[in-house]
Amino acid sequence: MHTAPKHWSIVEYLHETVQNPNIHIKGRTSYYSAAWSGSFEESVVRYLYGDAYSASQWEPAWPIDQLYIGSYVCIAAEAVILLGGNNTHRTDWFSLYPFIETIVESYKGKGDTVIGDGAWIGMRAMIMPGITIGEGAIIASGAVVTKNVAPYTLVAGNPAKPIKTRFDETTIERLLQLHIYDWSEAKFKALQPYITANAIDILEEQSRLYDQSGTCNK
Repeated sequence: MHTAPKHWSIVEYLHETVQNPNIHIKGRTSYYSAAWSGSFEESVVRYLYGDAYSASQWEPAWPIDQLYIGSYVCIAAEAVILLGGNNTHRTDWFSLYPFIETIVESYKGKGDTVIGDGAWIGMRAMIMPGITIGEGAIIASGAVVTKNVAPYTLVAGNPAKPIKTRFDETTIERLLQLHIYDWSEAKFKALQPYITANAIDILEEQSRLYDQSGTCNK
């Protein structure tokens, strides 16, 4: 019997595979390194209500959490994105147990989860419900993210805490103002040599040149 190879370079492009209407994928570039687990929807996204199984069993009594994933997002093997608020476990009640008689009251939503453009989610990291991960952020392997992550910031640990920023504050602000991941495909491709570098002055200048003339200096 032929067995499909398993290798780190084998990835699942999310725009090609995701079927759940509650999961929103921007663009055609974000991927999951699926070689060592099941698919993104099977292994990474953990819905309490909002997936195909729960939809076939009952009608939810509360709004379904939405998951938004930007473009150029890299998600490593065995990461977990947990959705479903408090998963019907009330920490302010004497009993945490989700009794069916009070199941509606036991649920507390935490809002949608947003993974910003260009973010990198490390292997076996866990994103808790209602989290926003900023553009270009890095979630270290094994991190448990319980709070929002600022753009271009590396977080690690359990609970995850900021370790460092990828660039100085001024550079980060200038990067955010460029809106790189909202550029047209043609502009992004043309300026890719400057995106895969770290000279913010040159990147800004090349962006201006492209906007003026439709081309950049190479």
